[in-house]
Amino acid sequence: MRNQVLELLPEINEIENTELKEKVIACWEEAIAYRNWSNEELRSIPFTLLAENVQIKFIEHVRTCCKMGLACDRVLSGAYGERKTAINRDYFVAGSLLADVGKLLEYDKNPDGTIFKSAYGKHLRHPFSGVGLAFKHNLPSEVMHIIATHSKEGDGEKRSPESILFHHVDFIDFELVK
Repeated sequence: MRNQVLELLPEINEIENTELKEKVIACWEEAIAYRNWSNEELRSIPFTLLAENVQIKFIEHVRTCCKMGLACDRVLSGAYGERKTAINRDYFVAGSLLADVGKLLEYDKNPDGTIFKSAYGKHLRHPFSGVGLAFKHNLPSEVMHIIATHSKEGDGEKRSPESILFHHVDFIDFELVK
């Protein structure tokens, strides 16, 4: 399953810390195994069930948000140099790739392939289940913070610089499709 994760999310290789990279892979492996998601399913399911006719797919969204955040960080570094707020790049990449991993528990599939919010998902949205997976795999609290605060559940919380960056790129995708 490791190869499946690396094929779906090559951005994992942007994480320089080997231990952190392995923990991110382990979270994805467990989430994929939970409902036995195939690569084809993960590439075809909508990234959100909160809007109609969503054309952006789950894996596209995860990868794009990671890349958008890294691009924003590069632009800010180029513009402000040493004055820019520091971003822990490894934590940002890990958190951005794991922010929506809980959707693989929140979503379920019918035999015809349609995706719906599971009974589990009606009780726990993906930020909560994502943090649970990350905690189980002993990810740093800084990464769990990004997962926990990236969506509306994080409103009112003091977000870290990595979470602020991810929150905004995530909502760019979301706001443009709803």
